[in-house]
Amino acid sequence: MTTTRTGRQGARGALLTRRGAAALCGGVLTVFIALTGCTSGDRGATGAPAPVTSTPAPASSTTGPRPSPTPANVYAHAGPGRLQGEALKARQLVYVPNTLSDTLQVIDPRTYRVIARYRTGREPQHVVPSWDLRTLWVNDDLGNDLVPVDPRTGRPGRRVAVADPYNLYFTPDGAHALVMAERLHRIDVRDPHSMALKRSLHVPCDGLNHADFSADQSFFVATCEFSGKLLVVDRFATRIRKVVDLNAVHTPGATTPMEAMHMHGPQAGLSPGASAMPQDVRLTPDGTRFLVADMLRNGVWVLDARTLKVQRFLRTGMGTHSIYPDRTATRLFVANRDGGTITVLDASTLRTLHTWRLPGGGSPDMGGVSADGRTLWLSGRYDSVVYVLDTSTGRLLKRIHVDSGPHGLCVWPQPGRYSLGHTGNMR
Repeated sequence: MTTTRTGRQGARGALLTRRGAAALCGGVLTVFIALTGCTSGDRGATGAPAPVTSTPAPASSTTGPRPSPTPANVYAHAGPGRLQGEALKARQLVYVPNTLSDTLQVIDPRTYRVIARYRTGREPQHVVPSWDLRTLWVNDDLGNDLVPVDPRTGRPGRRVAVADPYNLYFTPDGAHALVMAERLHRIDVRDPHSMALKRSLHVPCDGLNHADFSADQSFFVATCEFSGKLLVVDRFATRIRKVVDLNAVHTPGATTPMEAMHMHGPQAGLSPGASAMPQDVRLTPDGTRFLVADMLRNGVWVLDARTLKVQRFLRTGMGTHSIYPDRTATRLFVANRDGGTITVLDASTLRTLHTWRLPGGGSPDMGGVSADGRTLWLSGRYDSVVYVLDTSTGRLLKRIHVDSGPHGLCVWPQPGRYSLGHTGNMR
């Protein structure tokens, strides 16, 4: 998350102040090298895929190791090389939404080159795979629309009018899309194909943004960044089952609210009394714990998935922001945006295995692991770059220059039967 609860207009100035970012890009659509034919930003037609049944598609031809899906590994179907269904038809590309430039850039992961650049609406935040893996949705937050991208070609289609789509998730059966309408303080339940609004659930907090589902997928935990709280919501977003207040829990090494408010970043949007700033959420592979990155506390909360109580807190680094399991579900990669580091945790014990430091520093934000599990891709939020790291050694393989404000980067295709949302929460 990178912006204040009062709207993202202020975030542009904040981010530019913090890193002296380059001037915003403007003008018409520019396409580099291989991709052509992007449509203009007309509203109206959805460009959405045809409906599918609400049962996950059976596995098609797969490659690579095939760990047995058991309750001890909720990510078993997302193992290395296990592409399934529609993902088998997708081009291997990396999609980068740039919030300060209002662009989507497309990278060829084999050459590390930007091969296309498209104009989007205002402040594209994340690129989200649909539940059925047929569409990638670019979340234009302030533009109030979603842009469908065909993963078979990498080309955008016509924008779909959707209010405040900061982030996007899907119910486990694929029947509903869940739009995290942050500034509107609600979860909008929509048709997963047309994105027509069905109903809304008001949330009692500020900064609603990230989420993940339980092992049995009966509920999900969502973060309220500016309030320092977690919401426990039933799977179809009909009611809030519980609110977990992180502010009352003391943790070592935290950034105080007063210090944060002088950093000219999103911390300036904290609600009165908030001292925590929860970000990304990930279920541990054994399904027993939720891990919640906290950018203000500089580490990861461990929440018991059964009792929904805080078990402990793990200090990882400054500005802890995102969490990604590796393809074997034995390690977890935690990006510390303000510290320029990636903490590698043992997925079972949560012991710190390594701390990888980006040479010369950086601002690792959101991204994902390649289908074969060999590389970790992260956007450099304040540095207009994308980082590519070797997942075995942590060695930085490449810095790829992109437009200003890269955020919710999506590596596609990814293994898994279906997507629960975000930049690829695959099950």
